[in-house]
Amino acid sequence: MNNPSRRAPLPRTTPLPTLAAAAALLALAGCAKSPFRTYPGDYGDDVPRQRLLEVEPVSLLRSVEPADETPVAPDPIAQEDRVELALAQARAFTLENNLDLRVSLINPTAAGQNLRAEEAAWDAIFSVDARWTETDQPTSTGLVGSQISSQQFTPRVSVPLRTGGNVSVGMPINQSSNNNPFTTLDPAIDADFEVSISQPLLRGGGRESATHALRVATYQEGIELSRTKLEVVRQLASVDRNYWGVYAALRALDVARQQFELATTQLDRSRRLYDNGRVAEIEVTRAEEGVAQRLEGVIQAGNAVKRQQRALKRVMNAPNYTLDELPIIWPVTDPDPVPLALDADDLTQTAMHRRMELLELELQLAIDASVTALRENEALPLFTLDYTYRVNGLGDSLASSVDQLTDKDFEDWSLGLRFETPVTNDAAEARVARAVIDRLQRLATREARRQSIEQEVRDAVDNIDDGWQRILAARQSALLAGRTLAAEQRQFDVGRNTTTDVLDAATRLADAQLAEIRALTDYQIAQVDLAFATGSVLGAALVDWEPYDPRADDNSATAQ
Repeated sequence: MNNPSRRAPLPRTTPLPTLAAAAALLALAGCAKSPFRTYPGDYGDDVPRQRLLEVEPVSLLRSVEPADETPVAPDPIAQEDRVELALAQARAFTLENNLDLRVSLINPTAAGQNLRAEEAAWDAIFSVDARWTETDQPTSTGLVGSQISSQQFTPRVSVPLRTGGNVSVGMPINQSSNNNPFTTLDPAIDADFEVSISQPLLRGGGRESATHALRVATYQEGIELSRTKLEVVRQLASVDRNYWGVYAALRALDVARQQFELATTQLDRSRRLYDNGRVAEIEVTRAEEGVAQRLEGVIQAGNAVKRQQRALKRVMNAPNYTLDELPIIWPVTDPDPVPLALDADDLTQTAMHRRMELLELELQLAIDASVTALRENEALPLFTLDYTYRVNGLGDSLASSVDQLTDKDFEDWSLGLRFETPVTNDAAEARVARAVIDRLQRLATREARRQSIEQEVRDAVDNIDDGWQRILAARQSALLAGRTLAAEQRQFDVGRNTTTDVLDAATRLADAQLAEIRALTDYQIAQVDLAFATGSVLGAALVDWEPYDPRADDNSATAQ
């Protein structure tokens, strides 16, 4: 009897494993570097160790010009260096150019892409599986071929379901041939049409569980929008505060200059009276001391102007307003102090509706609720239903196999159930408990935030009420201080007081003028604080903003 394992082999072309090995060798040969070694470039760019470990000194040596003995008040703000700027324009610059705001405007765009990705989670998936197999094994019977060649090709479309399951439609095609002399069809081609459904019934099942990621992505987009709106309001409040800070610094510089001029005038008066023999030399010395003290005040006030200017320029980030000393921003919007009748209760309710921090917490609480429901679902046993329906076709060619397939002479189906549960469910129950604890913590945070917002609103209302009284008091004090200074100067001219009395009166006038300036600007800033506390912007301008896409160049926030 002939040995079945010695039957005539199938006619073959170049074995596929040989082709695969050849392809792998060609791929390796095309690589410039060995895949079995690690090269220095694989670590990324190397930062010099010296740069990381050494702290370099900075030299502060500069040439110093000899100081003039005659004190002269510096003038840090020349007329030609001034650029007039209204508050509305400062806000517009901030909305268009502020770097912190530009970064925040990108976040909603990124969150929108995350939402878009989650919306595509149920897109149908088309896949193709292809496999070539050749076996060559000895056999002990002539009823089985020793050499078998098969090619499998399976196109398939899978559709995820919003109930957590999956529907798959495929058409497996298999062509096989062997060296068995008793084979009826050689080659044999079978083509099947297959529909399968898999649906979790407990864990992972249900629409709420399957759409959890989409729901969270929606809430996250809302959170990013609320955070960005909060940043818009914060930056507008910041530019308002800095604008009034520049206004106050410039007015304080005017007061310091006025004090220097008063001290200089007093020095001239003292020298004239000393030359006439009407006062002692000590009065000249006291006047010179007063001039030197006022000169220091002018220098400090000028430095304060520069700091406030840079703060405002940084917030606006306008192209023509660099952090250099020039140009000097000259505010043209003056304070408009008028008494305001405010209802703290109504403003508190407005704040509860408009404050984005509360909206963010509400959205986060919605996420917590969804997470808690998901964790409770994950604590259930796994119970899955699988159903498959198949129509079979077989022939010596693909056409004949498909013809038999369309006749539906051979059909089969299968129904399966799978149950799985952990022996102890401690891990899942712990995750459920953690989700519940997180939600309870967030609820407590919400109540604390509500109290904080109410406190901010009521404090801002009190500041406005008190600010108006401060303005009235400061104006009266400045008026009386001016009269006192004039009286002291007349007394000095007739020899009834000293330079010290005049300079003290001038100092009290400066203090009163500065107090009036602070009261005016604090009153304006208190209104800004109240607007921020209620989640609003000050003024009648409506602010519209859009998320910024860094891939485009024409996105910006606008004020109307």
